[in-house]
Amino acid sequence: MSQQGVEEELYVDQYTLGLVGPDQEWAGTVADGGTVTTYTPPGCWGPMVTPSFRGGHEVTRPIRVEGAAVGDAVAIHIRDMEVTSMATSTGSMAEREGAFEDDPFVDHRCPECGTTWPDSVVEGTGEDAIRCAECGANASSFGFEYGYTVAFDHENAVGVTLDKDGAHELATDAERVMDIPENSRQHPILLYEPDGMPGTLGRLRPFIGNIGTTPSVTMPDSHNAGDFGQSLIGADHDYGVETEADLEKRTDGHMDIPEVRPGATLICPVDVDGAGVYVGDLHANQGDGELSLHTTDVSGTVTFDVEVIEGLELDGPVLLPNEADLPFISAPYSDDEVAAGRALGADHGVEVETEMAPIQVVGSGATVNDATQNAFDRATTLLDMSEGEVRARCTFTGGVQIGRLPGVVQLDVLAPLDVLAERGLDEIAREQYDR
Repeated sequence: MSQQGVEEELYVDQYTLGLVGPDQEWAGTVADGGTVTTYTPPGCWGPMVTPSFRGGHEVTRPIRVEGAAVGDAVAIHIRDMEVTSMATSTGSMAEREGAFEDDPFVDHRCPECGTTWPDSVVEGTGEDAIRCAECGANASSFGFEYGYTVAFDHENAVGVTLDKDGAHELATDAERVMDIPENSRQHPILLYEPDGMPGTLGRLRPFIGNIGTTPSVTMPDSHNAGDFGQSLIGADHDYGVETEADLEKRTDGHMDIPEVRPGATLICPVDVDGAGVYVGDLHANQGDGELSLHTTDVSGTVTFDVEVIEGLELDGPVLLPNEADLPFISAPYSDDEVAAGRALGADHGVEVETEMAPIQVVGSGATVNDATQNAFDRATTLLDMSEGEVRARCTFTGGVQIGRLPGVVQLDVLAPLDVLAERGLDEIAREQYDR
């Protein structure tokens, strides 16, 4: 990846074919303190059913951040997000036998002619619509176990699921309705026209499912997390790894945490010089846990500022959500609570620690328990505390939330600002929560 001219404002509309890693071409270089706007295609389902993809998402090419070096961190201040799709289809997945080898997200092949990662064409609509360009067979690795189609009312932040006729009508104009970007290489999932649970009303709150920095090894973008990454262990394809330890090179960009939305700040490790920030997998909404493993994938734009934090060695992301998104127990204290706490401390002869700020340490692993332990390990290093103290603080002033099953979590804790100051995070935390 070669260096390019530095831009104060950078617009990105070029994408990878389902991979992240140091061999991907830069989208451009943004100044430290500069602003990036990305225009991204939908995440999971489109790339999943497009057999030329090497991963389950279509993320932007990596963005070089001026001055970011290995061992630093980059703060991504998410300023704005606009969903441009008018509808999408989603649901729980069924794998198609013969259309892949070890991993249906990664090593696609045509079940008839055996071509690996074949080019494909669209013929009609429905789950047989995506065909191998070589032999004409149905070449997609996935169908729906149970699927549904959602039309959006962005003005009122609601969506409604459609019946068979409504889903078919949108499928006939799928690229326009989903606003598939010109440079995208995926087929729109609306083509599948699923029609489950028609007439169901849902609330919308858009967020970013896959955002972060480039890992030091090339891997499928959807597998850049400790849970999805498990399928890489022992896999007999170009991106397979040998052991669990090899997954430690991930940067956990694939979080599916609904709180990663406008107003939040995400702090990510720098594992390659330039950081290689990338964005993809935008969602219109999602319940905690993403229980179907997939949700409402959409096209849209994201605007964010970047800030280099020198010497902040991180093993994974740290999230500073919107204050309104914090759990009750880990939200910053009000003036009344501080006054009451100090008075109570005086009654008992103890000085009360009130200079605190919430942070969420992201962990991932094969299971929720493994992901939580990973978050504990990361938090003990970040805060220079014993695991016992971290567990105690997370019990009394924090907790754990599930981003995605089977294994992505956010470990909530109210951290002392003097401890954050030692890691160069106090000013970011004060700005985030107006302390």
